[in-house]
Amino acid sequence: MTFQRARSAEQREERRRTILDTALAMLDEMPVADVSLNELSRRVGLAKSNVLRYFESREAVLLELLDRALRDWLGEVAGELAEGVDVNLPAGERAERFSTVVAHSLARRTVLCDLIGAQAGVLEHNVSTDAVVRFKRSALAGLDAMADLMRQYVPEAGEQAASICLLAMILTGGLWTHCRPSPSALAAYEADPALAALHLDLAPALAHGLKLLISGAMSTA
Repeated sequence: MTFQRARSAEQREERRRTILDTALAMLDEMPVADVSLNELSRRVGLAKSNVLRYFESREAVLLELLDRALRDWLGEVAGELAEGVDVNLPAGERAERFSTVVAHSLARRTVLCDLIGAQAGVLEHNVSTDAVVRFKRSALAGLDAMADLMRQYVPEAGEQAASICLLAMILTGGLWTHCRPSPSALAAYEADPALAALHLDLAPALAHGLKLLISGAMSTA
C-alpha cells in the first residue's frame, strides 16, 4: 500500500486511523513488545519518518490504542454487568459477581490486558508530556465511569469505589505479566508440584483480588 501526501484535515485523520488500525491488527498477531515502528511503517506503506508525522513514537501509537481499548471495554462491560449481577442479591454475593464479571471480561480481551501490562513501564516512556496528559485525563474519565458502575452494583463500596477501580487496573497489568510465565518457570512448575500455588490463571486471580479489594472497602465503610 502506497499513500500520497495527506493534504486535508480529513485525509490526515484517515491516515491516523489507518496507522492505528494497522497497529491494532499487529497486536492480534504479536505481543506489544514485538510491535516495531519499522514493521508498522512497512504494513501501512509509509516511510518511518512519515508515520512520525502523525504519532511522535511507537509508544504514542500504542498509548492511543490503549485509550481506545479502555473506552470500548467500558462500554461493553456495562452490558455484561447488567446481565451478570442481580442487584437484589446480598451485598457479599453482589461483590463476588461484580468481581467475577469484570475479571472475566478483562481476561477475554488479551490485547487490552497486554497494553495495560505495558502502560507504566513502556507506553508512558518515549512520549511527550502532552501525550501523557491527554491519556491520563481520558483514563481518569474511564475510572470515574468504572467507579459509577461499581457504585451501581456494589454501593457498599462507597467512597472507595474510585480507588478500588484504579487498583484493579494496576492489578490487571501485574497479573497479566505474572500469568504468562517463561518456559523455565513452566518447567519449574512441572518439576515441583508444590509450586503450583504460584502458577496463576488471570481471570480467577483477578476476580479474587478485586473481591478482596471490595470486601476490604465494605468492612471499613
